[in-house]
Amino acid sequence: MRLSLYRVDPSYCEYLRKFDDRVRDVSENKAHRPFLGIVIELENEIKYYAPLTSPKPKHLNMRDTIDFIKIKNGIWGAINLNNMIPVDDEFIRKVDLKITPDDTKEDIKYKNLLINQISWCNSNRDKIMKTAKKLYKLITEKKLLKNWL
Repeated sequence: MRLSLYRVDPSYCEYLRKFDDRVRDVSENKAHRPFLGIVIELENEIKYYAPLTSPKPKHLNMRDTIDFIKIKNGIWGAINLNNMIPVDDEFIRKVDLKITPDDTKEDIKYKNLLINQISWCNSNRDKIMKTAKKLYKLITEKKLLKNWL
């Protein structure tokens, strides 16, 4: 199954924050910082939303870890597995990456980044899945506490 980019429903994240304050605030007023991610289905058949982050200079010097995977060595951002949240289909919406005549130059640049990110994720799907499953197992077996991440 190919990975796609999704937005998560801000009200769902708000609901989750009642139980875990580490869930990111993705309210609509943060449109300049969209919360986009991939959906991973683990062995327990529960889907998890793993957010992506835009490229930052610090990513170039960071290394992949059990909870953080650089996309193209950090050039295109990273996947924050440490911020995965369980999610049902009703709370996610697939992102349309088609470039339209109404898109600004900035929109096109951003969509091209997203296209590169999801292309890399699909080319490295096995690595992402293996790392996510390992992290999930360590946390659920209490061998690695989430607050250590």
